[in-house]
Amino acid sequence: MIELKLISDFPQEIIAVDEVGRGPLVGPVVIGAIRILIKDRDHLKYFLKSLKKAEINDSKKISSKKRVQILKSLEIQSLDFRTMGKMSVAETECEYVTWEMSAEIIDDENILWASLRGMKEASLFLSHQKKIKTTVLIDGHKKFKWDNISSPFTEIPIVKGDSKSLLIGLASIIAKEKRDLYMSELHEIYPAYGFNTHFGYPTKVHKEAIKKFGPTPIHRKTFKGVKEFIAQ
Repeated sequence: MIELKLISDFPQEIIAVDEVGRGPLVGPVVIGAIRILIKDRDHLKYFLKSLKKAEINDSKKISSKKRVQILKSLEIQSLDFRTMGKMSVAETECEYVTWEMSAEIIDDENILWASLRGMKEASLFLSHQKKIKTTVLIDGHKKFKWDNISSPFTEIPIVKGDSKSLLIGLASIIAKEKRDLYMSELHEIYPAYGFNTHFGYPTKVHKEAIKKFGPTPIHRKTFKGVKEFIAQ
């Protein structure tokens, strides 16, 4: 529970963010974000123990079935993009949101900065900023980019944060489940590509489909494996 080592100065607002989908050739990168208001260290410890009991882990290390079980146990139901949801953990009201950065944005800004921008936007969306400190736990090694203004948050990047932080781990589960569901929906529109099996990652089947049918409008045009097949 790395959060206990990193977070102090209570009460404060804590937001945790993670992204899923940097590697695929198609579709958005999806961000999961959660927000909690913590009264003191004991409150944080109790909250984290409840997440640990729910078996939170890096979303890449658990099955889809397990992710669904975890979300159901936490009463997380709606995962609509850019729509705040609420859940209760350890008698604590929490808020969460999923956020997406489109393939077009990824092509314009590159995948790293599109991901960071999405995590920043999701954090701003959730933050109440009631004159108390806000700490944002960010999966990765970079802080957000702010143009000529100071960050309103205390930002703590954590490399492999989805494995080290229970809060980021939950954000990653939310993001992963939402992106997989979204790609399965896209499969209904583009059935020839098999999005419901590889979810946009560069598998042999996916690359052969691109070669045969060409990229769809939602493919990432700057990515290797796609850009070679775009008509000039």
